[in-house]
Amino acid sequence: MTKTIPEILAGETFARDDVIALLSTTDPADAEAIRTAAHRVLVDNCGTSVFLRGLVEFSNRCASDCHYCGIRKGNAGVKRYCLTKDEIVDAARFCAEAGYGSMVLQSGERRDERFVSFVEDVVCAIKKETVSNTLPRGLGITLSVGEQTPEAYKRFFNAGAHRYLLRIETSSPRLFASIHPSRQSFEARLACLAFLKDAGFQVGTGVMIGLPGQTVQDLADDVLFFRAIDADMIGMGPFIVHRQTPMARHDEAMAARKKETLELALRMIAVTRLVCRDVNIASATALQAMEPLGREMGLLHGANVVMPQATPARVRRDYQLYEGKPCLDENAQECRECLCGRIRSLGREPATGQWGDPKHFDARQRHAAAQQ
Repeated sequence: MTKTIPEILAGETFARDDVIALLSTTDPADAEAIRTAAHRVLVDNCGTSVFLRGLVEFSNRCASDCHYCGIRKGNAGVKRYCLTKDEIVDAARFCAEAGYGSMVLQSGERRDERFVSFVEDVVCAIKKETVSNTLPRGLGITLSVGEQTPEAYKRFFNAGAHRYLLRIETSSPRLFASIHPSRQSFEARLACLAFLKDAGFQVGTGVMIGLPGQTVQDLADDVLFFRAIDADMIGMGPFIVHRQTPMARHDEAMAARKKETLELALRMIAVTRLVCRDVNIASATALQAMEPLGREMGLLHGANVVMPQATPARVRRDYQLYEGKPCLDENAQECRECLCGRIRSLGREPATGQWGDPKHFDARQRHAAAQQ
């Protein structure tokens, strides 16, 4: 017999049919029960603190041509840039002084030796420059620079980065092929996630919600994929069209589904929290692009990480993966004050001076040690 939402939430494990049912509900009472359950799991497993990751989008030069992305190689309308090492280190100092504890270095995807060496050098410099009494190990560093070789991942890890976000975008090979050129393969993305774990990284991944042709069953499989690969961090958000991409043809249809997509993205956060329990989940900036209070809503549905902007304001408009991106004109300090105020408005506190590593990674390490 089909279980009700309260019956599913009363269980300790979730089968595929359970996840589909949780994601499919449109009943407001059931949706609120799911959100409340996700918040309880968050508090029990991770606490109520919100971890801050100062986001530095240091380059929009990209060798890939993903059909949905505004900085794709084939978009001739983008003004390309790459920050200097000194500019990135300056941004890192701000993050440390602002009490973020951690930062994210994000860029377009390149695999050439010049780029790999640059990232390696920048990570080393940040670690050296941000050691202090409050951060004896320097800033925590998350990298998000795409698919690389196993050797490059090891170099980044040895330089001092310890987290890596590589979104799968969808765990469906069919959907993956529909949003990428043929030379970018689902199998290569999977292999890179395995390489990252082998290199020692805390591994993050994530998906887009509301893709054309995506079903609730696909999204349920995404949640189970996170669990199956033992991901430590999840970063996901709604699909938003960029009109300088091949997926611009979906703009009108996506606009008509805006409310539905936002609600589904929030349920994905809540259900991922229920299934994966002690992982870190980001409340994505894309939520705020769809709804002014979107990031607060993400936190209320089980997220525990936000990424305040630390990218120099002069280049932010040149790093738009989707249209309508917020926080383009605020300076880094204004962004900090705004986001911390948003967090406190929910009765939660931004964690200061903490790396904020996912509890799941600690558990995964203990389990691995016990198996040896």
